[in-house]
Amino acid sequence: MLADMSKYLAVVPARGGSKRIPRKNIREFAAQPMISWPIRTLIESELFEDIVVSTDDVEVADIAKSYGASVPFIRTAELSDDLTPTVPVINHTIAEMGKLGKTYDAVLCVYATSVFVTTSDIKLALEMLNSANQVGYVSGIVRYGHPIQRALQMDSNGKVSMVSPENSLIRTQDLEDRFHDSGQFYWGRVSAWMSGASPLTSSLGLVLPSWRVVDIDTEEDWARAEMTHRHLSSSGLEGHQS
Repeated sequence: MLADMSKYLAVVPARGGSKRIPRKNIREFAAQPMISWPIRTLIESELFEDIVVSTDDVEVADIAKSYGASVPFIRTAELSDDLTPTVPVINHTIAEMGKLGKTYDAVLCVYATSVFVTTSDIKLALEMLNSANQVGYVSGIVRYGHPIQRALQMDSNGKVSMVSPENSLIRTQDLEDRFHDSGQFYWGRVSAWMSGASPLTSSLGLVLPSWRVVDIDTEEDWARAEMTHRHLSSSGLEGHQS
C-alpha cells in the first residue's frame, strides 16, 4: 500500500545542450515536445506534491511549465555539462526545494526522454520502495535481449571472437539473465539521494518489458521510438497511459 500521508517529489532533469540529438528534450515527438510525455504521466499518477523540471534552459523551462510542471529555479552551469551525473542534479533540486520550505519522503527521477514510462510503473516501484526498509532505491531495469555471456568482440581488422569463450558450448537458456538500466526512472529515499549513492546500488529492480524501453540517444533510436509509439497508439496503449 502507498503511504497516504507521505510527500513525494518528481524531478525531470532536462538540460538544453544535448549534443547527439540537438534540443532533444523539447524536440517534437508524436506531435508533442518530448518532455511533455513524462510530465503528463507524472501528473496523471496523482502522487506528487511537486513535479519539478531541472533545467539550465529558459525555453525548456517555458515548455515544461506549459504542460503543468514547475520550474522554481534555473540550474547552474556547473551542473549542466555533458559529464554531470544525475545524483548531484537531484540533490540540487532537493536542496533548492528545501529553501522553499519543502520536505519529502521520497524522490522520483524521470528522464525527459521517458516517453513510455507509465503510471503503473511509477506506482509499483513506489510500493516496492515502501515495502523494503533497507533499500535506498528502486530502479527501472530491462533484461538483455541476448545473454551477455555469449557476447562477441571485434578487433581493428574486423576479426570476431567471443569475450568469454568458456561459454561457447553452453545453451543460451542455461545462462542466467542479466539486466541493464532502462534509462527511464529511479525512485529513491531522500537519504539515499543525499548520500550520493548511485541509484543502481542498494537498489531493487523493477523489470520493464523490453518493447517499452528505448534509450533515445541517436537518430536511429528516435526513429525506433516513434515506430513503437505509433504501434502503441494504434493499440490504444500510448506511452503516457497506465
